[in-house]
Amino acid sequence: MFKHLKGDLLGGLTAGVVALPLALAFGVQSGMGAIAGLYGAIFIGFFASLFGGTNTQISGPTAPMTAVSMVVIAGIVQVYEGDLSNALPAILAVFIMAGIMQVSLGILKLGRYIKYIPYPVVSGFMTGIGVIILITQLLPAIGYYPAEDQQFVEKFRPAAEEVILKEILKNDIDDNILVLKNYEATIEKAKEITPDQILTASKILAKKDSSGVIGALKTLPTGIQKINWLELGLTLITIFIIFGFKRITTAIPSTLVALLSVSLAVFFMDMEVRKIGEIPTDLPIPNFEIITGFNFTAIVPYVFTALTLAFLGAIDSLLTSVVADNMTKTRHNPNKELIGQGVGNSIAAIFGGIPGAGATIRTVVNINSGGKTKLSGMIAAVMLLIIVVALGGFAENIPSAVLAGILITVGIGVMDYKGLKVLGSIPKSDVVIMLVVLLLTVFWDLVYAVGIGLVIASLIFMKKMGDSNNAKSGIKRLSDAKHMDHADYSRIPAKLREEIFIKELRGPIFFGYTSDFQSMSRDIPPYATHAIIRMKKVPFIDQSGLFAFEDVLQNLVQKGIQPLLIEVQEQPLYRLETIDIIPDLVGKEHVFESYDACLQWIVANVEDTVPALEN
Repeated sequence: MFKHLKGDLLGGLTAGVVALPLALAFGVQSGMGAIAGLYGAIFIGFFASLFGGTNTQISGPTAPMTAVSMVVIAGIVQVYEGDLSNALPAILAVFIMAGIMQVSLGILKLGRYIKYIPYPVVSGFMTGIGVIILITQLLPAIGYYPAEDQQFVEKFRPAAEEVILKEILKNDIDDNILVLKNYEATIEKAKEITPDQILTASKILAKKDSSGVIGALKTLPTGIQKINWLELGLTLITIFIIFGFKRITTAIPSTLVALLSVSLAVFFMDMEVRKIGEIPTDLPIPNFEIITGFNFTAIVPYVFTALTLAFLGAIDSLLTSVVADNMTKTRHNPNKELIGQGVGNSIAAIFGGIPGAGATIRTVVNINSGGKTKLSGMIAAVMLLIIVVALGGFAENIPSAVLAGILITVGIGVMDYKGLKVLGSIPKSDVVIMLVVLLLTVFWDLVYAVGIGLVIASLIFMKKMGDSNNAKSGIKRLSDAKHMDHADYSRIPAKLREEIFIKELRGPIFFGYTSDFQSMSRDIPPYATHAIIRMKKVPFIDQSGLFAFEDVLQNLVQKGIQPLLIEVQEQPLYRLETIDIIPDLVGKEHVFESYDACLQWIVANVEDTVPALEN
């Protein structure tokens, strides 16, 4: 491990520098604060490198993982009436659950199957993530924070009062206080509601109403009327530096240059702008409230979301692993990588960090700077820990507008422009899948967007496979002259060609092909005596295909047509024997290893019983 110490040291330090501003930004965006992003980068980065299967991978919070985490955090905080501290055990429990699921994926060796997720689904999701980041950063970019606008918050005062009263009624009903003889006690409690309680509840409702894509768009007109021009200017300057500095040199991360330069300018010019807030400088300690304050009912609705986090992190990480392989001419271990990512995410959650995955940009920076082993990722994580402990007090003075600018550039960068550029030239079905996933991701739910996208993509794929199989697997009537130039068919005696039909099957017999396949028995005329079914190009048959095959054979037998099977591969043969299709419907003497063997049997056993028919 220490053979490439110099390169790993430089690669890890450089990757850590690149990770710093992104970790801060993703932490703030998640709703758990900048420190959650830093802790995520530290613990995921260290343990994913230590236990993972990609030597040069740098892991930490990423845009897709943060976007899904926002859904989890916002949903659980709402259950706890806007109190993040009370909701934290349940939130972190979901993150731990996602990590454990990733470890399970690795143990079950499912890493190799991640690559089968269709590109249009990934493209639509990634572009949707970019759009979400851009829209949700519009209000911070113009310096408008709805929960801090007294006039905006005041609109929610009646709703806040109603919420507080309902909570009092609910608690009294649960405690058996609210009875006809003692309802005065409940009224007295209602009279004791303070203005501060109403204000706090109003701020929570205002923040909730303006959160997410729809909330941001709905609140944007109000925000535009109250633009903080100084913060908007800082956001635009940050974006300009990030994109502009790359044109000068890529040796120094442009996000770090923007973060330091704009933050220092704000500090020395004593500008009155919103800061990211306090960052603890103590060594991180485990959050044991996950156990003591755990509420199982609060996380049950998020089991599927945790699974989505696990799969999304797996996809994100393994795609980055492929990039690393291409750059280093090595080969990663996908299942070991999933175990490493799962361990990292679980430990990060215990310490209060947000989930993450393999980060492509940080991994590329590490490799280009000389990183060659797992030590580089561990060094990057340790460097971030040192920054938190030594410089956390300075980091809390970073303007929120700077992080908004950084996130806007992340949103622009994460969108799949490669997929968007070819929309006019790819199949319409792929365009539909991508747009459906994109729109559902942005305006409804990231979790269901991926699920629905996979379902649509699978159905379209099955339809195409079924159509392709049907087109290739036609019925051959041997009396047709067009088949007589085929070497195999021309060898069948002319006197038998009216009563022998051949069905060539090409491709798997699966549920998407069953209806077309079942039409085979209708296509063969009743005067036929034998049907040859060629199965050399059938690699497998599923349960639906198996029962469809049984129906076809039964129909043929009922018509007095003898089916003959040729070159049945191992898996289909096993399935056919399992439910006794062989030998009940097709005797073993009618299953042939080659066309020649079948032809010899036909010549010896089939008699000319059908009079010549006009074509």
